[in-house]
Amino acid sequence: MSEILIFTHVDYCPPAHLETFLTRHGETFREIRCDQGELASVDLDRPKAVAIMGGGMSVNDPLPWIAEEVAALQHFIRRDIPLIGHCLGGQLLARALGAQVHKMPYTESGWQPMRKLADSPWLAHLGDEFPIYQWHGDTFDLPEGALHLLESPWCQNQGFSWGDKLLALQGHPEMTSELILAWHRDARHLLDESQDSQENFAESLSDLDAKVARMNRVAEGFYQRWLGLANAA
Repeated sequence: MSEILIFTHVDYCPPAHLETFLTRHGETFREIRCDQGELASVDLDRPKAVAIMGGGMSVNDPLPWIAEEVAALQHFIRRDIPLIGHCLGGQLLARALGAQVHKMPYTESGWQPMRKLADSPWLAHLGDEFPIYQWHGDTFDLPEGALHLLESPWCQNQGFSWGDKLLALQGHPEMTSELILAWHRDARHLLDESQDSQENFAESLSDLDAKVARMNRVAEGFYQRWLGLANAA
């Protein structure tokens, strides 16, 4: 029987709202910790859809499991199954498609406005501008044949689609209030709110539940299409 896989890489980047969405829709899934060698036991011909979550490492770090994960994603791309990447996950998809991932001269963090650049079924539920939570210092180039979907003031390549079934995002639409608060509690020292690309801490956390609820609706539009493609096959 085919299954849904979620690739994760660190404890602090879980499936979060994606898990809530799948549970609500009666879908079972299996989480694969790629950084812990769990990918080696996966039958790559079995999944009907794969989501790739974030992580604090870079695609360019000399970690042996990164090459293994990129190769697995290339196999899924050849199989033409639905794929969705979040932050590091989006960068891994870009690398799997032959694009470069590189360090930015600053970190982009907080609630950043996304501007829609193209008409796409992935964006049909969205207006011309909407916020997605960010925390990244790397960014991807666009792969050959990709459709550029989103940009923000501090990151030109915020999202792309490739073919009909692949969506790569630079941000974190999967976040929950609890996860954002945990990130601020444990890692705020890594940020510098005096930088224009990094939202003021107080502003990031103000009216948090309402902001997250709005972003969850953005995420669910992405997830509805991803899951619909998986179940239509």
